[in-house]
Amino acid sequence: MTKADIISEISTKTGIEKVDVQETVEAFFKVIKNSMIGGENVYVRGFGSFVVKKRAQKTARNISKNTAIIIPEHFVPSFKPAKVFVDKVKNNSKKISVEA
Repeated sequence: MTKADIISEISTKTGIEKVDVQETVEAFFKVIKNSMIGGENVYVRGFGSFVVKKRAQKTARNISKNTAIIIPEHFVPSFKPAKVFVDKVKNNSKKISVEA
């Protein structure tokens, strides 16, 4: 499912114009991105958490030059689904895979 599919489905279910739904969805993603860029985590109860994870400094190898390089510590965005959400996906996935 793509973002366009999501916008279309929300528009159909709510009766709101696609343009308005698109603006809302874009604003939602923009708020999440800006919060995470600022180092804030975003928690959506029943869905999951968008969290900023810290990666420690580490030594890596450049295989082609056979040299060691240092990768400095950095932050990466991550998503952790809520337990309720994971349980629903697990239960429905079993039904889908058995039928397929």
